[in-house]
Amino acid sequence: MADSAASPPNDTIFGRILRGEIPCDQVYADEQCLAFRDVAPQAPVHILVIPREPVVNLAEAGDQHEQLLGHLLLVAAKVARQEGLSGFRTVINSGEEAGQTVFHLHVHVIGGRPLAWPPG
Repeated sequence: MADSAASPPNDTIFGRILRGEIPCDQVYADEQCLAFRDVAPQAPVHILVIPREPVVNLAEAGDQHEQLLGHLLLVAAKVARQEGLSGFRTVINSGEEAGQTVFHLHVHVIGGRPLAWPPG
């Protein structure tokens, strides 16, 4: 039996941002995704690009997400250009062991300073 107090679908912080329950510093939006500044930036530019569809992570994505995944990367490049970055890093953490803390797929766009390798 369904509980009327049950959590809404996609009850992550990103789901709440997408529903407008939590504000964000938006830099780009379209019908498939939203991009906004990270609240705990790891570089002068640190933007998150999230799909509106609640995909948990890259490991959980399927063939039906092929177009969406390409779109997220193209938007990552677009926001990097918007921010004036000539070089930048994109990061997708997939799973807790990889450092994923919000279980809604997201692409980090990081730049504005020299970035070391390996990252961690």
